[in-house]
Amino acid sequence: MSMTKKEQRLRRSRQTRVRIALQGAVRLAVHRSNLHIYASIVSGDGAQVLASASTAEKEVRDQTGGNGGNVSAATLVGKRIAEKAKAAGIEKVAFDRSGFAYHGRVKALADAAREAGLQF
Repeated sequence: MSMTKKEQRLRRSRQTRVRIALQGAVRLAVHRSNLHIYASIVSGDGAQVLASASTAEKEVRDQTGGNGGNVSAATLVGKRIAEKAKAAGIEKVAFDRSGFAYHGRVKALADAAREAGLQF
């Protein structure tokens, strides 16, 4: 039985989620679509989204000219999520790439968040 691309990605994400849940760490979850990239900070028990940023937000859309599907837009979202996390008093997170390859936009977002002072 062959799996769809999405099923394969979700299967890859499962182990990471289990490991992060065992640590009880706050996680920085990333989702990537063709048009946008989304980042949210989720509480250790997975019950609450503590902060979120995405290229679908109006302020970000204005800065990116509506194109959220590129590395520069992902970098912007990385910076924003780090700032919002700091505002919420969060310093350390576990990076959850949701089964996406750590490459391109996902890597750009992670690097920008690290640079803006988020530890993971």
